[in-house]
Amino acid sequence: MTSGERAPDPRAARSTADFLARLQALKDWSGLTYRELSARADARGDVLPRSTVANMLARTTLPREELLSVFVLACGAPPGALEDWLAVRKELAVRGVYEPGPQEPSAGAGAPEVSEIPGASGAGEGTEPDEARPAGEAGEAGQAGEWPAPARARMARALVGAVALAGLLLAAVSVIAFVRDGGAAHPRSGPGPAPAAGDVTIRVVGPDFCLGERRGTRSGQIHQLPCAQAEVPRYSLKELDGGRWRIVSDHPDFGFGCSGIPSGGRIPDAAFEDSECGDPTRVESFTLEPYGSPVRGHRIVPAGSATPGSCVTVVGDRAAAGSRLAQAPCVADAAGQLFAFDRR
Repeated sequence: MTSGERAPDPRAARSTADFLARLQALKDWSGLTYRELSARADARGDVLPRSTVANMLARTTLPREELLSVFVLACGAPPGALEDWLAVRKELAVRGVYEPGPQEPSAGAGAPEVSEIPGASGAGEGTEPDEARPAGEAGEAGQAGEWPAPARARMARALVGAVALAGLLLAAVSVIAFVRDGGAAHPRSGPGPAPAAGDVTIRVVGPDFCLGERRGTRSGQIHQLPCAQAEVPRYSLKELDGGRWRIVSDHPDFGFGCSGIPSGGRIPDAAFEDSECGDPTRVESFTLEPYGSPVRGHRIVPAGSATPGSCVTVVGDRAAAGSRLAQAPCVADAAGQLFAFDRR
């Protein structure tokens, strides 16, 4: 549960829209992902598919009583709260409005503002790059008068000299780079290629860590792991309109999904997690912004997050395996915020 905050009170709702906004607030308060909610319901002997929760929170109509009960209990609502949720739901279903009793909270008590949650629930289909056009045939050069033999000789000597000088400069640069890197190749130290659609390994620039989920977990939380262990899930990039990207995950147990930020990015420290695609309450598209000159890596910036100026960030001990990723303010030195997308 969110530290220091009380669970949303359904009795502050006055309409169906208010009620649904408080259901979303209850999920935010729980701090649980869809996978975790499903697992908690399963532990109680209930059934709560992840897709069902996502659909319930995205709809504009009241959920069924059975679904509401399972969801509220899975969120860990305080004792006695379920009766309040069910009572308010019944009143809204019968009368269309809810009028509190004299001892119940007013409409403003702990009520989240009902507004559209910015997300990226599919922001358009991916656009495929244009096919390369075959290069046109080069036209034949016009005939020109021949240079005198002495001039041709001078030009040849100048050309040979220029080629030799270029070779020496290239060799010098290679030697400097070799010495600077300690005489050994470091294939994982650089920023990697520019992002391109297709299968990728997402690598943290600097340490030898890659992004993935911990084996045996169901939360969808993304961590930095040793690259040799970051095998689940497999990631790919899909290009969307407007320079945005979707990070698609392929999990051996849960199938295809999308990496994203829950609750429209309204929570400053919201987890960067894998879940089902198409949930309108999640931010599921990103801009991949190059950083540095020359480019040192790319920031993963949630597109349309309700917390502007945020970047996907390694939080906690950035030098330790297992540190989680979350939405956090972008910082000037991009510490813990640079990633490479190595093609697989």
